[in-house]
Amino acid sequence: MKQVQLGSQGLVVSAQGLGCMGMSTTYGPSDEQENLSTLARALDLGVTFFDTAEVYGPFANEELLGKAFAGKRDKVVLATKVGFEFTADGKLAMVDGKPVVTGRPAYVRAAVEGSLRRLGTDFIDLLYLHRIDPETPIEETIGALAMLVREGKVRTIGVSEASAATIRKAHAIHPLTAVQTEYSLFERGVECNDVLGTIRELGIGFVSYSPLGRGFLSGELKNLDSLAPTDFRRFDPRFQGDNLQANLRLVDRITEIAASRGAKPSQLAIAWTMNAGTVPIPGTRRVKYLEENIAAADIILTSDELAALDEAAPIGAATGDRYSSAMMETLGH
Repeated sequence: MKQVQLGSQGLVVSAQGLGCMGMSTTYGPSDEQENLSTLARALDLGVTFFDTAEVYGPFANEELLGKAFAGKRDKVVLATKVGFEFTADGKLAMVDGKPVVTGRPAYVRAAVEGSLRRLGTDFIDLLYLHRIDPETPIEETIGALAMLVREGKVRTIGVSEASAATIRKAHAIHPLTAVQTEYSLFERGVECNDVLGTIRELGIGFVSYSPLGRGFLSGELKNLDSLAPTDFRRFDPRFQGDNLQANLRLVDRITEIAASRGAKPSQLAIAWTMNAGTVPIPGTRRVKYLEENIAAADIILTSDELAALDEAAPIGAATGDRYSSAMMETLGH
């Protein structure tokens, strides 16, 4: 796997990372041994960039990576995220059906200490503010992250799902290495809200999460019958009723383009995000799909293929919001 520089602060990562969230939450039950095997195989194939967060589980995903990479810390680049609040018994804090987002400096510092402990490491390579707290000035939060960098507990920092204006304010306090936001043929909002333009202007890297549209772009999903009862996609607006059928038709068009060059739609989708100059972090729990995803790094899309994909999946093509209304309110601050 090719290694690339993410942003302009010196962090080097594999050109494709691995999103680890689904190993511990959101997509139904998983098997720890299978997860560990997939993480080990990723490392064998040259993936060095692994993405987690304290909220994944909560906490269990960081513990999984700590276990997987014990004794291998020098071989991996660990990215984690803080910024959601938890109750005393370790559950995600909710108010009026919405998760509580916090950027308070004291909370961020305590959260980072917890992440370090669970990951079994003395430092975090890339620490993101998971969501932007509209009640805490971004300058205060980034100031706290900058102090953690000076203390050596964090190497580089970033933000997730932030507006262009917030990215500029944050970067002025301490250079951001990366911005992480959903980006795929299914979700191209960053192309028209000035986020991509801003990070390119400022020399900030871009990490694409959900590059497969939460599984839509795998081409494997035809209905919800195969999903676990606790799989959040059963409640995701894009997977509901008429939205589901419209979005499956979009996938059919991408599948046709992929078939013309003997590739899977998932591989074309990942290659498309890489062609856009981003580092995608597709998630999977299974070695089979991991190997398919990694093979996408070798696909060079032609100008005709790029034009065909742009026609098949233009900006705004997906039907339905990308999150529930409560989660939508946490985006874009």
